[in-house]
Amino acid sequence: KHPCRSFSFCSYSSSSASCSSNKTKTMFLTGGVVHHANGLTKTAGSATFSNSKPGAAKKLVIKNFKEKPKLPENYTHETWQKLKEAVEAIQNSTSIKYNLEELYQAVENLCSHKISAKLYKQLRVVCEDHIKAQINQFREYPFLHVTLFLKKIDKCWQDHCRQMIMIRSIFLFLDRTYVLQNSMLPSIWDMGLELFRFYIISDLKVQSKTIDGILLLIEKERSGETIDRSLLRSLLSMLSDLQIYQDSFEQRFLEETNRLYAAEGQRLMQEREVPEYLHHVHKRLEEEADRVITYLDQSTQKPLIATVEKQLLGEHLTATLQKGLNHLLDENRIQDLSLLYQLFSRVRGGVQVCLQTSIYKTRKIIHCTIVINPEKDKTMVQELLDFKDKVDHIIDTCFMKNEKFVNAMKEAFETFINKRPNKPAELIAKHVDSKLRAGNKEATDEELEKMLDKIMIIFRFIYGKDVFEAFYKKDLAKRLLVGKSASVDAEKSMLSKLKHECGAAFTSKLEGMFKDMELSKDIMVQFKQYIQCQNIPGNIELTVNILTMGYWPTYIPMEVHLPAEMVRLQEIFKTFYLGKHSGRKLQWQSTLGHCVLKAEFKEGKKELQVSLFQTLVLLMFNEGEEFTLEEIKLATGIEDGELRRTLQSLACGKARVIHKVPKSKDVEDGDKFSCNDDFKHKLFRIKINQIQMKETVEEQASTTERVYQDRQYQIDAAIVRIMKMRKTLSHNLLVSEVYNQLKFPVKPADLKKRIESLIDRDYMERDKENPNQYNYVA
Repeated sequence: KHPCRSFSFCSYSSSSASCSSNKTKTMFLTGGVVHHANGLTKTAGSATFSNSKPGAAKKLVIKNFKEKPKLPENYTHETWQKLKEAVEAIQNSTSIKYNLEELYQAVENLCSHKISAKLYKQLRVVCEDHIKAQINQFREYPFLHVTLFLKKIDKCWQDHCRQMIMIRSIFLFLDRTYVLQNSMLPSIWDMGLELFRFYIISDLKVQSKTIDGILLLIEKERSGETIDRSLLRSLLSMLSDLQIYQDSFEQRFLEETNRLYAAEGQRLMQEREVPEYLHHVHKRLEEEADRVITYLDQSTQKPLIATVEKQLLGEHLTATLQKGLNHLLDENRIQDLSLLYQLFSRVRGGVQVCLQTSIYKTRKIIHCTIVINPEKDKTMVQELLDFKDKVDHIIDTCFMKNEKFVNAMKEAFETFINKRPNKPAELIAKHVDSKLRAGNKEATDEELEKMLDKIMIIFRFIYGKDVFEAFYKKDLAKRLLVGKSASVDAEKSMLSKLKHECGAAFTSKLEGMFKDMELSKDIMVQFKQYIQCQNIPGNIELTVNILTMGYWPTYIPMEVHLPAEMVRLQEIFKTFYLGKHSGRKLQWQSTLGHCVLKAEFKEGKKELQVSLFQTLVLLMFNEGEEFTLEEIKLATGIEDGELRRTLQSLACGKARVIHKVPKSKDVEDGDKFSCNDDFKHKLFRIKINQIQMKETVEEQASTTERVYQDRQYQIDAAIVRIMKMRKTLSHNLLVSEVYNQLKFPVKPADLKKRIESLIDRDYMERDKENPNQYNYVA
């Protein structure tokens, strides 16, 4: 029901003949006249209910007004005066004399009688006059009191908003009908905004003072002063509502921001260290982000943050890294490196510059500090492992596992480890030996397994894997033959890792060494049974390891003069073994032998665990008291250099079981040796260092030379294999395919020598018409 319409219902019956009839009944709805307090009179229409048949559905018929409602005289003028008085009361913050519902009804009545356009214009004039009157209070206001000025503007704006909300509530019917139907007209609220913008904020003096004041407050806050943030939020919201935020404020604000941070960046880069500077930048970015949340418009966030990043980071990328990255990496400053990466990720090209500088630093450390320096050979592998752990930790923790950093670091390690050919491979093999040898410092199997995994990462980077194999095989042989291996499980685990990495062919000989050791154990069980069955007398126990020549490193045979008891046992074993395996040839390797001797000193009995060469020297003192170097050499048949090292280990080491005259560290011609009857030691079984088992420079050179020879065979085989398949090939294509097939680096000059060698041996020939092309000779 509409509030201005009311109906009275009347029913009556006709006295005509039709009244006697029960077939037709009619009820009439007759319009009544209603008088309202606002003086408006309306004549209602009529409705008729008819029912021609009993039980039939009733019909409601609505008829038009007989006469159009009319407004009383002077109603429009009087009503507008009431409305104007109410608007002015709202604007002046005084009480309204009339009921708000009554005012709302009056607006509706005027709108219903097509007075909407006039009403809208009159309302606009009243609002315009009021807003015009506000401007004078701001024009002459002293700017020295910037906060008071801004508060006055804010109060004026808040009052305006409150007033327009109340005015709109009274003229809501006008706003929702006439204004809504006329797209060219602004709503009452928008009209109020237009007037406020045009007469107050668009005034040059007022706008200039307002924007200057806002910027001054923001500058003070950036300097560390406390300001009224709610006032700023309200004023900036006003600018946004008035749609002048971007044009009047944002552009100037960004210019001021750019100027401030450009100067600040230049100054602080000179004054502060990189970590301190980075923390300041991070703080500034957080502050600006907080400003956007607290009082700036959301649209300002992107250009504002971009401005700060450009001036504090983008302009100083290279300088920051050159000044501080090396320091951060050297001291492993994880938090500072994380912050650096986080900040540089925000700037275009920042990550790339950080990557390039980090790679340069990494390459420099690997190449100059670790690999290329011969003085660091003893610690090279451990330093590489430690540095790799450090780099991985930095990439994972600080650089968010960035794939570009991961790949770049792998490339840096691979490239610069191999700048020194062969040596890293040799040293990695020795490092593995030190970890797998008995007495290493790795406490548990788990720790040893982790260490082997780390070594395999470095192993993947080296090109000369055949050099690694040669030295690893030599060291493995020593561990197996002398019983120095710390753990068989660890040995097999390492073998499994190498097999997975390089294939079965790489580890086939190493696996053969383990098989030989297992077979030797079975053979020795059978040999002991053989001795018992044959009733062979003797108090010396012999243990023999049968080594397949192709599996093990090449050892130079050395003929020495063994005691008769040992020779007899060797012959017995030879008879036993060849009886089981006919057609085989046994070659005794005296350099690998070791013995346990029972010795009696004044202090008591001891057991000496010594090499075969040390044994031959010590046994001589059962026959005499003193011998010269020449006499011992003649009696034992040991090679001169090996004998001197053996005597040095017995007379000059920690356990000096013989005396040397004169006393010195080295064994010289003419030295005399005698048994040390006064020898004392806290242990019963004493292991005397086997100097002959330590690798000499000659052995290293020999191993490297064997690798070089093997490589020549591999190069020859690759060339012949390629030529046999292709029949004819140019020099460049042949070289390219050989490089692809070989797993070690080859110099072009060496490759050319192998090609010439194969031509000389008639495996291939130069084409007669094209000297740069080769043909395969079947």
